[in-house]
Amino acid sequence: MHTTLIQGDITRQDVDVIVNAANSSLLGGGGVDGAIHRRGGPEILAECRALRASHYGRGLATGQAVATTAGNLPARWVVHTVGPVYSAAEDRSELLRDCYRNALRVAGDLGARTIAFPLISSGVYRWPADDAVRQALAVLDTAETSVEQATLVLFDAPTYETARSVRG
Repeated sequence: MHTTLIQGDITRQDVDVIVNAANSSLLGGGGVDGAIHRRGGPEILAECRALRASHYGRGLATGQAVATTAGNLPARWVVHTVGPVYSAAEDRSELLRDCYRNALRVAGDLGARTIAFPLISSGVYRWPADDAVRQALAVLDTAETSVEQATLVLFDAPTYETARSVRG
């Protein structure tokens, strides 16, 4: 799989799958999650509510992933994954890598060839951007998947420059 880094708005990516850094409720929130729900429209929320009513009554577990329609987004699907909250006292990096692995697995199961990821857990969950990039690339650069192209979409210039620096 080929992985690229770009600065931009994940809700504007013309790919098969846009990954949502969701909260466990799957019912929308702030940051990437809120932007995806706002731009994607009510169809995404309706499918998330149906998932909560059926398989995910207690919410989606950290590191897991599930797909819905993309509604009004340029993608075909949204894959929702819940990143871990950063902790200096506890190593949660495996959970963060699981977000990328499981999102790729779900995307592959859907037949997706292209996928766009935000930098999971680097916003309100306070994962340091440089390490969040390392964790993402550890999975994306080595994944064995039918997905052909992954894009790591960095929201602002400082985060994009950090990602470029980490990648080398």
